[in-house]
Amino acid sequence: MTHNRLAKILFNDDSDDKFHLLATMIEEEEMANEDRTPHRPGSIPGHAVIRRDRVQGNDRLYRDYFADTPTFGPRLFRRRFRMNHPLFFRIQHAVEAYDPYFVQIRDACGALGLSSLQKISAAFRMLAYGIPADSVDEYVRIGESTAIESLKKFVKAIIAVFGNEYLRSPNSSDIARLLEINSDRGFPEMLGSIDCMHWKWKNCLVAWQGMYSGYIHEPTIILEAVASYDLWIWHAFFGLPGSLNDINVLERSTVFKDLAEGRGPHINYSINGHEYTMGYYLADGIYPSWSTFVKTLSSPQGNKNKHFTACQESARKDVERAFGVLQSRYT
Repeated sequence: MTHNRLAKILFNDDSDDKFHLLATMIEEEEMANEDRTPHRPGSIPGHAVIRRDRVQGNDRLYRDYFADTPTFGPRLFRRRFRMNHPLFFRIQHAVEAYDPYFVQIRDACGALGLSSLQKISAAFRMLAYGIPADSVDEYVRIGESTAIESLKKFVKAIIAVFGNEYLRSPNSSDIARLLEINSDRGFPEMLGSIDCMHWKWKNCLVAWQGMYSGYIHEPTIILEAVASYDLWIWHAFFGLPGSLNDINVLERSTVFKDLAEGRGPHINYSINGHEYTMGYYLADGIYPSWSTFVKTLSSPQGNKNKHFTACQESARKDVERAFGVLQSRYT
Protein backbone atom coordinates (compact mmCIF):
# COMPACT_ATOMS: atom_id res chain seq x y z
CA MET A 1 0.00 0.00 0.00
CA THR A 2 1.63 3.29 -1.15
CA HIS A 3 1.69 6.45 0.94
CA ASN A 4 0.21 8.57 -1.91
CA ARG A 5 -2.82 6.33 -2.26
CA LEU A 6 -3.37 6.29 1.53
CA ALA A 7 -3.12 10.08 1.74
CA LYS A 8 -5.56 10.50 -1.14
CA ILE A 9 -8.12 8.33 0.60
CA LEU A 10 -7.75 9.99 4.02
CA PHE A 11 -7.81 13.64 2.92
CA ASN A 12 -10.18 13.58 -0.09
CA ASP A 13 -13.53 14.77 1.31
CA ASP A 14 -15.29 13.90 -1.97
CA SER A 15 -14.66 10.23 -1.38
CA ASP A 16 -17.61 8.74 0.49
CA ASP A 17 -16.10 5.27 0.43
CA LYS A 18 -12.71 6.18 1.95
CA PHE A 19 -13.19 4.03 5.06
CA HIS A 20 -14.32 1.05 3.04
CA LEU A 21 -11.37 1.42 0.70
CA LEU A 22 -9.00 1.84 3.64
CA ALA A 23 -10.23 -1.37 5.28
CA THR A 24 -9.91 -3.22 1.98
CA MET A 25 -6.32 -2.06 1.50
CA ILE A 26 -5.34 -3.04 5.05
CA GLU A 27 -6.77 -6.51 4.50
CA GLU A 28 -4.85 -6.83 1.24
CA GLU A 29 -1.65 -5.76 2.98
CA GLU A 30 -2.09 -8.38 5.75
CA MET A 31 -2.70 -11.11 3.17
CA ALA A 32 0.45 -10.08 1.30
CA ASN A 33 2.48 -10.25 4.52
CA GLU A 34 1.16 -13.74 5.24
CA ASP A 35 2.25 -14.84 1.78
CA ARG A 36 5.79 -13.58 2.46
CA THR A 37 6.04 -15.41 5.82
CA PRO A 38 8.13 -18.60 5.40
CA HIS A 39 6.18 -21.74 6.20
CA ARG A 40 7.88 -24.56 8.06
CA PRO A 41 6.59 -28.01 8.91
CA GLY A 42 5.27 -28.53 12.42
CA SER A 43 2.17 -28.18 14.56
CA ILE A 44 2.98 -24.58 15.57
CA PRO A 45 2.96 -21.97 12.77
CA GLY A 46 6.41 -20.44 12.37
CA HIS A 47 7.98 -22.95 14.78
CA ALA A 48 11.39 -24.18 13.58
CA VAL A 49 11.65 -27.96 13.45
CA ILE A 50 15.06 -29.43 14.32
CA ARG A 51 15.79 -32.94 13.09
CA ARG A 52 17.59 -34.16 16.19
CA ASP A 53 17.71 -37.85 15.23
CA ARG A 54 16.35 -39.02 18.58
CA VAL A 55 17.04 -42.68 17.78
CA GLN A 56 20.73 -41.99 17.29
CA GLY A 57 20.83 -40.10 20.58
CA ASN A 58 19.18 -43.00 22.41
CA ASP A 59 21.58 -45.52 20.85
CA ARG A 60 24.61 -43.44 21.80
CA LEU A 61 23.34 -43.02 25.38
CA TYR A 62 22.73 -46.77 25.65
CA ARG A 63 26.18 -47.69 24.32
CA ASP A 64 27.92 -45.20 26.60
CA TYR A 65 26.29 -46.19 29.91
CA PHE A 66 23.78 -49.06 29.73
CA ALA A 67 25.19 -51.69 27.36
CA ASP A 68 26.74 -54.94 28.62
CA THR A 69 30.18 -53.45 27.93
CA PRO A 70 29.57 -49.69 28.17
CA THR A 71 32.01 -47.06 27.01
CA PHE A 72 32.00 -45.51 30.49
CA GLY A 73 32.12 -48.00 33.31
CA PRO A 74 30.30 -48.17 36.65
CA ARG A 75 32.67 -45.73 38.37
CA LEU A 76 32.00 -42.95 35.84
CA PHE A 77 28.30 -43.81 35.80
CA ARG A 78 28.07 -43.32 39.56
CA ARG A 79 30.04 -40.10 39.31
CA ARG A 80 27.85 -38.59 36.58
CA PHE A 81 24.44 -39.91 37.64
CA ARG A 82 25.09 -39.83 41.42
CA MET A 83 23.97 -43.46 41.81
CA ASN A 84 24.76 -47.00 40.67
CA HIS A 85 23.07 -48.98 37.91
CA PRO A 86 20.64 -51.06 40.03
CA LEU A 87 19.20 -47.94 41.68
CA PHE A 88 18.85 -46.17 38.33
CA PHE A 89 16.99 -49.11 36.80
CA ARG A 90 14.76 -49.39 39.86
CA ILE A 91 13.79 -45.73 39.49
CA GLN A 92 13.34 -46.09 35.73
CA HIS A 93 10.96 -49.05 36.01
CA ALA A 94 8.97 -47.40 38.81
CA VAL A 95 8.59 -44.13 36.90
CA GLU A 96 7.59 -45.92 33.69
CA ALA A 97 4.94 -47.91 35.54
CA TYR A 98 3.55 -44.77 37.19
CA ASP A 99 3.49 -42.35 34.24
CA PRO A 100 3.04 -43.52 30.61
CA TYR A 101 4.76 -40.31 29.54
CA PHE A 102 8.11 -42.04 30.05
CA VAL A 103 7.23 -45.07 27.89
CA GLN A 104 8.69 -44.86 24.39
CA ILE A 105 5.99 -44.77 21.70
CA ARG A 106 5.67 -43.98 18.01
CA ASP A 107 4.12 -40.76 16.75
CA ALA A 108 1.44 -40.42 14.08
CA CYS A 109 4.07 -40.79 11.36
CA GLY A 110 5.42 -44.01 12.85
CA ALA A 111 8.67 -42.45 14.09
CA LEU A 112 10.01 -43.50 17.48
CA GLY A 113 9.78 -40.87 20.19
CA LEU A 114 12.15 -40.23 23.06
CA SER A 115 12.96 -43.21 25.24
CA SER A 116 12.69 -43.31 29.00
CA LEU A 117 16.48 -43.40 29.19
CA GLN A 118 16.69 -40.06 27.39
CA LYS A 119 13.99 -38.34 29.45
CA ILE A 120 15.19 -39.67 32.81
CA SER A 121 18.87 -39.07 32.00
CA ALA A 122 18.09 -35.46 31.09
CA ALA A 123 16.24 -35.00 34.39
CA PHE A 124 19.10 -36.56 36.37
CA ARG A 125 21.71 -34.39 34.67
CA MET A 126 19.78 -31.21 35.45
CA LEU A 127 19.26 -32.26 39.06
CA ALA A 128 22.82 -33.46 39.60
CA TYR A 129 24.69 -30.59 37.98
CA GLY A 130 22.18 -27.72 38.21
CA ILE A 131 22.50 -27.06 34.48
CA PRO A 132 19.92 -25.39 32.19
CA ALA A 133 17.53 -27.51 30.19
CA ASP A 134 19.02 -26.82 26.75
CA SER A 135 22.51 -27.97 27.81
CA VAL A 136 21.48 -31.64 27.51
CA ASP A 137 20.19 -31.23 23.95
CA GLU A 138 23.46 -31.85 22.13
CA TYR A 139 24.12 -35.23 23.76
CA VAL A 140 20.74 -36.63 24.80
CA ARG A 141 18.95 -35.14 21.75
CA ILE A 142 16.05 -33.69 23.70
CA GLY A 143 14.62 -30.21 23.24
CA GLU A 144 14.56 -27.59 25.98
CA SER A 145 10.79 -27.59 26.48
CA THR A 146 10.69 -31.41 26.51
CA ALA A 147 13.55 -31.55 29.01
CA ILE A 148 11.70 -29.18 31.36
CA GLU A 149 8.49 -31.17 30.99
CA SER A 150 10.38 -34.42 31.66
CA LEU A 151 11.95 -32.95 34.79
CA LYS A 152 8.60 -31.81 36.19
CA LYS A 153 6.91 -35.14 35.51
CA PHE A 154 9.92 -37.05 36.85
CA VAL A 155 9.89 -35.18 40.18
CA LYS A 156 6.14 -35.71 40.57
CA ALA A 157 6.51 -39.41 39.81
CA ILE A 158 9.35 -39.81 42.34
CA ILE A 159 7.28 -38.16 45.09
CA ALA A 160 4.21 -40.24 44.26
CA VAL A 161 6.06 -43.57 44.03
CA PHE A 162 8.68 -43.27 46.77
CA GLY A 163 7.17 -40.61 49.02
CA ASN A 164 5.38 -42.98 51.37
CA GLU A 165 8.59 -44.93 51.94
CA TYR A 166 11.30 -42.29 52.05
CA LEU A 167 9.54 -38.94 52.63
CA ARG A 168 7.77 -39.78 55.86
CA SER A 169 8.19 -39.59 59.60
CA PRO A 170 9.30 -42.74 61.44
CA ASN A 171 6.58 -45.28 62.15
CA SER A 172 6.40 -47.47 65.24
CA SER A 173 8.83 -50.07 63.90
CA ASP A 174 11.30 -47.37 62.82
CA ILE A 175 11.12 -45.74 66.24
CA ALA A 176 11.74 -49.06 67.98
CA ARG A 177 14.78 -49.70 65.78
CA LEU A 178 16.20 -46.20 66.35
CA LEU A 179 15.71 -46.41 70.10
CA GLU A 180 17.41 -49.79 70.32
CA ILE A 181 20.45 -48.72 68.31
CA ASN A 182 20.83 -45.39 70.11
CA SER A 183 20.48 -47.09 73.49
CA ASP A 184 23.44 -49.31 72.62
CA ARG A 185 25.39 -46.16 71.73
CA GLY A 186 24.75 -44.67 75.17
CA PHE A 187 21.77 -42.42 74.39
CA PRO A 188 18.54 -44.25 75.26
CA GLU A 189 15.27 -42.73 73.95
CA MET A 190 17.21 -40.60 71.41
CA LEU A 191 15.49 -40.19 68.03
CA GLY A 192 18.28 -38.62 65.98
CA SER A 193 20.51 -35.59 65.46
CA ILE A 194 19.24 -32.22 64.24
CA ASP A 195 21.26 -29.50 62.56
CA CYS A 196 21.31 -27.05 59.64
CA MET A 197 23.63 -26.69 56.67
CA HIS A 198 24.08 -23.94 54.09
CA TRP A 199 23.82 -24.98 50.45
CA LYS A 200 25.56 -22.56 48.06
CA TRP A 201 23.25 -21.06 45.44
CA LYS A 202 25.50 -20.22 42.52
CA ASN A 203 22.62 -19.07 40.29
CA CYS A 204 21.03 -16.76 42.86
CA LEU A 205 19.43 -13.65 41.39
CA VAL A 206 21.44 -10.47 41.94
CA ALA A 207 18.46 -8.77 43.59
CA TRP A 208 18.21 -11.59 46.16
CA GLN A 209 21.89 -12.02 47.01
CA GLY A 210 21.75 -9.75 50.05
CA MET A 211 18.82 -11.64 51.56
CA TYR A 212 20.41 -15.05 50.93
CA SER A 213 23.93 -14.16 52.11
CA GLY A 214 24.94 -14.76 55.72
CA TYR A 215 28.17 -15.46 57.53
CA ILE A 216 29.47 -17.40 54.52
CA HIS A 217 29.29 -14.15 52.49
CA GLU A 218 27.81 -16.05 49.54
CA PRO A 219 24.17 -16.72 48.63
CA THR A 220 23.08 -19.94 50.33
CA ILE A 221 19.89 -21.89 51.02
CA ILE A 222 19.45 -23.56 54.40
CA LEU A 223 18.61 -27.21 54.88
CA GLU A 224 17.41 -28.34 58.30
CA ALA A 225 17.50 -32.10 58.77
CA VAL A 226 17.15 -34.86 61.34
CA ALA A 227 19.33 -37.87 60.53
CA SER A 228 19.88 -41.26 62.13
CA TYR A 229 23.04 -43.33 62.49
CA ASP A 230 22.48 -44.99 59.09
CA LEU A 231 22.23 -41.59 57.33
CA TRP A 232 18.46 -41.81 56.99
CA ILE A 233 17.20 -38.22 56.77
CA TRP A 234 13.63 -38.56 58.00
CA HIS A 235 13.00 -34.84 58.41
CA ALA A 236 14.08 -32.16 55.92
CA PHE A 237 13.10 -28.49 55.81
CA PHE A 238 14.70 -26.74 52.84
CA GLY A 239 14.49 -23.35 51.16
CA LEU A 240 15.01 -20.60 53.75
CA PRO A 241 17.56 -17.84 52.97
CA GLY A 242 21.11 -18.15 54.24
CA SER A 243 20.91 -14.93 56.29
CA LEU A 244 18.95 -16.84 58.97
CA ASN A 245 20.47 -18.86 61.80
CA ASP A 246 19.45 -22.23 63.24
CA ILE A 247 16.97 -20.68 65.69
CA ASN A 248 15.16 -18.75 62.93
CA VAL A 249 14.93 -21.92 60.87
CA LEU A 250 13.68 -23.98 63.80
CA GLU A 251 10.89 -21.47 64.50
CA ARG A 252 9.60 -21.95 60.95
CA SER A 253 10.02 -25.71 60.60
CA THR A 254 7.48 -28.45 61.20
CA VAL A 255 9.68 -29.86 63.97
CA PHE A 256 9.20 -26.68 66.01
CA LYS A 257 5.46 -26.72 65.41
CA ASP A 258 5.10 -30.33 66.51
CA LEU A 259 7.30 -29.88 69.59
CA ALA A 260 5.59 -26.64 70.60
CA GLU A 261 2.20 -28.34 70.41
CA GLY A 262 3.45 -31.37 72.32
CA ARG A 263 3.16 -33.69 69.33
CA GLY A 264 5.75 -36.29 68.46
CA PRO A 265 6.59 -39.96 68.83
CA HIS A 266 5.12 -41.11 72.15
CA ILE A 267 7.95 -42.41 74.34
CA ASN A 268 7.82 -42.83 78.11
CA TYR A 269 11.02 -42.70 80.17
CA SER A 270 12.33 -41.27 83.41
CA ILE A 271 15.58 -39.36 84.10
CA ASN A 272 16.58 -38.19 87.58
CA GLY A 273 13.03 -38.61 88.82
CA HIS A 274 11.47 -36.61 85.96
CA GLU A 275 8.96 -38.26 83.63
CA TYR A 276 9.09 -37.55 79.88
CA THR A 277 6.68 -38.54 77.13
CA MET A 278 8.64 -37.55 74.00
CA GLY A 279 12.03 -38.57 72.69
CA TYR A 280 14.89 -36.13 72.33
CA TYR A 281 17.33 -34.97 69.65
CA LEU A 282 21.03 -34.25 69.87
CA ALA A 283 21.81 -30.65 68.94
CA ASP A 284 24.57 -28.07 69.13
CA GLY A 285 24.70 -25.15 71.56
CA ILE A 286 22.60 -22.66 69.56
CA TYR A 287 19.35 -24.58 70.00
CA PRO A 288 16.97 -23.63 72.83
CA SER A 289 17.12 -25.34 76.20
CA TRP A 290 14.15 -27.64 75.76
CA SER A 291 13.74 -31.09 77.19
CA THR A 292 13.59 -32.44 73.62
CA PHE A 293 17.11 -31.12 72.82
CA VAL A 294 20.22 -32.54 74.44
CA LYS A 295 22.96 -30.03 73.70
CA THR A 296 26.70 -30.18 74.00
CA LEU A 297 28.59 -28.39 76.78
CA SER A 298 30.67 -25.48 75.53
CA SER A 299 33.14 -25.59 78.44
CA PRO A 300 32.87 -28.95 80.21
CA GLN A 301 34.39 -29.14 83.65
CA GLY A 302 35.35 -32.44 85.23
CA ASN A 303 35.80 -35.88 83.76
CA LYS A 304 32.08 -36.68 83.80
CA ASN A 305 31.10 -33.61 81.78
CA LYS A 306 34.03 -34.05 79.42
CA HIS A 307 33.07 -37.67 78.79
CA PHE A 308 29.44 -36.69 78.13
CA THR A 309 30.48 -33.91 75.74
CA ALA A 310 32.74 -36.25 73.78
CA CYS A 311 29.99 -38.89 73.47
CA GLN A 312 27.35 -36.33 72.54
CA GLU A 313 29.49 -34.72 69.85
CA SER A 314 30.44 -38.13 68.49
CA ALA A 315 26.82 -39.26 68.17
CA ARG A 316 25.76 -35.89 66.79
CA LYS A 317 28.08 -36.47 63.83
CA ASP A 318 25.30 -38.56 62.26
CA VAL A 319 23.65 -35.51 60.74
CA GLU A 320 27.03 -34.02 59.84
CA ARG A 321 27.94 -37.19 57.94
CA ALA A 322 24.58 -37.05 56.13
CA PHE A 323 25.31 -33.47 55.06
CA GLY A 324 28.75 -34.54 53.91
CA VAL A 325 27.31 -37.28 51.70
CA LEU A 326 24.84 -34.83 50.13
CA GLN A 327 27.54 -32.27 49.45
CA SER A 328 29.96 -34.80 47.99
CA ARG A 329 27.37 -36.09 45.54
CA TYR A 330 25.54 -32.94 44.53
CA THR A 331 28.12 -30.16 44.62
